[in-house]
Amino acid sequence: MEKVMNILKPKPNPQQLLRDWQRRLRQECRNIERQIRDIQKEEKSVQKAIKEAAKRNDMGSAKSLAKELVRSRKTVNRLYENKAQLNSISMHLGESVAIARTVGHLSKSAEVMKLVNNLMKAPQVAVTMQEFSKEMTKAGVIEEMMNDAVDDALDSEDIEEETEEEIEKVLTAIAGETAAQLPEAIRRKEKLKQPAATSEETEENVDDEEELEEIRARLARVRS
Repeated sequence: MEKVMNILKPKPNPQQLLRDWQRRLRQECRNIERQIRDIQKEEKSVQKAIKEAAKRNDMGSAKSLAKELVRSRKTVNRLYENKAQLNSISMHLGESVAIARTVGHLSKSAEVMKLVNNLMKAPQVAVTMQEFSKEMTKAGVIEEMMNDAVDDALDSEDIEEETEEEIEKVLTAIAGETAAQLPEAIRRKEKLKQPAATSEETEENVDDEEELEEIRARLARVRS
């Protein structure tokens, strides 16, 4: 019965398909914009934590947080690229529909296929683009892609290695002024230093570590 209904059900025309695809592409762009805002909001907390770590002369934590900041900024750059590619897909689909008015059907678009294939490798939009790929293949806009390639894209994290130079630049930009004041701070600390850490100092160090871990975890969540 279901097969009969599918046969009797009128197929959506190119204009209807375009409106639906463009609506979903706009929604995906809004999702990306929201993720960018969330990441940038968390980055402010990280910058504050880097300055506080530098004031404590805890440059190990400061550098670790600077590395997280570099990774987040790379993620934001990739998200902007993904958004631009989504907009480009929408534009090319509009051109395909314009041509369809003349030839009577949707034709294959090598450019749309290339963009969809690129976005299927982006973790943030890979699942959505897999759905688009199936629909556009069925509509005749792109050719069928290899499932193995899709699976590989979904499993890939595509994490780039952060260079020491990038991390140092971030650290200098955020904690440079604070770091310049460290020698005097260190001297004061050494003058007041006790043979062994007090329970208050130990508790404070534990609290600092827990706070840093919480910041890292929040940043990792908004990046995923």
